[in-house]
Amino acid sequence: MTAPATTDNEYDDIPAVPDEDGRAPASRYGVLALAVMVVVGLLLGYAGGLLTPRLTRPGDASVEAGFARDMTTHHAQAVEMSLVAYRSATLPEVRQIAVDIATGQQGEIGAMQTWLREWDLSPTGSQPPMSWMSDGATVKNGLMPGMANPQQMAALRDAKGIEVDRQFLTLMYAHHLGGIHMIDAALGETDNAEVLRVARTMKATQQTELNNLRQLQAQAKG
Repeated sequence: MTAPATTDNEYDDIPAVPDEDGRAPASRYGVLALAVMVVVGLLLGYAGGLLTPRLTRPGDASVEAGFARDMTTHHAQAVEMSLVAYRSATLPEVRQIAVDIATGQQGEIGAMQTWLREWDLSPTGSQPPMSWMSDGATVKNGLMPGMANPQQMAALRDAKGIEVDRQFLTLMYAHHLGGIHMIDAALGETDNAEVLRVARTMKATQQTELNNLRQLQAQAKG
């Protein structure tokens, strides 16, 4: 369960290396440490998936396969946004929640990709995105619910100062709302025990993070 961080950060005592554009991002050592944490999270997700018994093997067009594929794509954008925020955000609490989101969702990506391998399914599949959802959800402009469009992602990467915090918090809030919509669909349509377990954990984590993101939005307004 994620909570806003205190103002202390384990990397604050390492001298920052300003970018050429004058920003004061996290130190190169801090960014490296986060990258290592993300990789470790991915490996732990793979390991957790491998250790879970497989009683059934969902098919290529199943809810379980569609959820794993689409949520992997959805999570990957959250990880990307979080890495930008960790590197360039102004508020320590924003950087901390970015770390939590990046490492947590990368671990879940590992678990979902392990499912697909164990089910002998392709990571991409032959079905269109969101086709596994019975509520008729569709992809808009190539994006699943809550995902940022290319222009929003570019603006986040180019932002400076407190604007990084504000854009990240806004985008991630919408991202989590869309993710929970997808999770609810999976919870209502699968009877796979492992998918249910992971999806429930995802939902609980993202609901807690939504509360934290809302609090940080008020803080970032100044």
